[in-house]
Amino acid sequence: MPETEDIDSPSGDIGRPGLVYWLGRAILRPVVRILWRPRIEGRRNVPKHGRVIFASNHLSFIDSVAIPVAAPRPVQFLAKSSYFEGTGVSGWVNRTFFGAIGAVSVDRHSAQAAQAALDQGKRILETESAFAIYPEGTRSLDGRLYKGRTGVAWLALSTGAVVVPVGLVGTDEVMPVGSTRPRFKRITVRFGEPIDVSHLGPAESGKARRLATDEIMAAIHGLSGQELAGVYNEAPPADAMEKIKRAVLRPERL
Repeated sequence: MPETEDIDSPSGDIGRPGLVYWLGRAILRPVVRILWRPRIEGRRNVPKHGRVIFASNHLSFIDSVAIPVAAPRPVQFLAKSSYFEGTGVSGWVNRTFFGAIGAVSVDRHSAQAAQAALDQGKRILETESAFAIYPEGTRSLDGRLYKGRTGVAWLALSTGAVVVPVGLVGTDEVMPVGSTRPRFKRITVRFGEPIDVSHLGPAESGKARRLATDEIMAAIHGLSGQELAGVYNEAPPADAMEKIKRAVLRPERL
């Protein structure tokens, strides 16, 4: 893929952020600062160049706006492909908005969706860019911090990227799960010190991925102060077959 491609394309091509991102960032930053008065801590911890993974807790839809606005460098992350596939005015608005906050389309319903998402994250990092990921996999509905899935470690170990842990506080009060309109509450975005997990082993090692993920989640916990859940964040199995599939496949990577 040529490095000159950008994320403005509705097809989801991956490259460095393009014009839509920079215009959106210029508009969103002052709006967010006025409405939510974010406290931004630890910006100096973010490397200015090279491969960086922002690993964050996940409390609200607004998290994906807070991180790009607060980060001192462009950030890209994955969003479900349906956000980019709409038609008409609403479809254009969705594509423009998600492009403006650095989102890249990924099909979450394919059989290999998890690995495809990780592969796209790897491609982003290989352009010497910054990529954001939520190791919990999905938003926390009860405010607790759930066990991290090892996809974040696979990305770090396979690309050599450093991991900057991020602790978000108050975003669940701005836009609780299920709400359609944001509230005007103050939020806090904390960037922790970069973590180099390369000494733990290769990306192919399950033990290395688990140790790296646990180290990253401990850092996130130190920044967010959330209660620890101690389990993965996922809905209970609907039937016996689903329980068997989970026991055999152990879907912990993303």
